[in-house]
This record gives sequence, C-alpha cells and structure tokens, in this order.
Amino acid sequence: MSNDEFRAALSRLAAGVVLITAQEPPLDEHGRGEDVGMTATAFMSVSLDPPLVMVSLRNDSRMDDLLAEQPLWAVSVLTEGQRQIAGRFAMKGRISDRLLFEGIPCTRGGITGAQLIGGALATLECRTEQRVLAGDHTLVIGRVLTASLPSADGEPLTYFKGRYRQLG
Repeated sequence: MSNDEFRAALSRLAAGVVLITAQEPPLDEHGRGEDVGMTATAFMSVSLDPPLVMVSLRNDSRMDDLLAEQPLWAVSVLTEGQRQIAGRFAMKGRISDRLLFEGIPCTRGGITGAQLIGGALATLECRTEQRVLAGDHTLVIGRVLTASLPSADGEPLTYFKGRYRQLG
C-alpha cells in the first residue's frame, strides 16, 4: 500500500475541525510567551471518567515541540462559519502565530492562558497526561480541566475528502 492509497482511503472519514492553542513559556519573568495555534482534525474524546481527550500532532511540528515542554493547552471546536480560521492556522510556511491571531475574537483561558476562539461550538482547557509516540505523529492525551459552550447553536466545521465541509 502506498502513502497516497492510505491517505485517499482515510480521507473518506469525516472529521471535526478544532484549533489547538497553547502559550509558549515567557522568555523572562516579566513577559508573556507567544500564543501558538494549529488546526487539527485528528482529535477525539478518550474517556469520561476522568475526562480525557486526544490530539495527534506531527512529530517535530511547532505544536509538538511546544506541548513537549508546556503541559497546558486548549481546544476550540470550530463552527462552519470559522472555515477561514481553520485555513489560516493550517497553512504551511505560514507567518508568525502572533499575526495569525490578529482580528480573531479570543479570550484567554483562565487555567491554561491559551487563546480560546470566540464563537466556537465548545472550548476545552487541558493538561497533558500522556504522550505516545505513534509513527510520524505523537498522540497527546490531555485531561480536560474546563469545558464551555460559547456558541452551542452553530453547526460544526468538518473535513472530508481533503476539504472543509458543512453538514447537510
């Protein structure tokens, strides 16, 4: 089986789209670390008791490197109207994360300090419980510390056959 065959087969599995965010540790005791964000479709619930979720990160990506040292992170479940946000944080060779957050309504998580996207279907603040190396990715399992529903009425943004989609 080739990589292309594998990718084509799994592109037939619809996935929800989330933005994973974290804050880099500050460079000194007076500053705040830079906000970092990454679009993910490999995200799932793992356990209700305790409340655990999992995200799959490409090894040696900026987010993988950050979450190896920063145990606190957040998740924003994106709505169909937030497709542009998903695309912005999924770009390869992109500009600095600081510029990517410009113009996006966000609040800072009270526990993690990570950016939570305004108008998201749901937001979660998490603390890493376990990291599992799995091929060219790392599975990061996080304990959910807070959960809220900023925009419970919207429809989810999904990813299917290599494109963002709407339900229905």
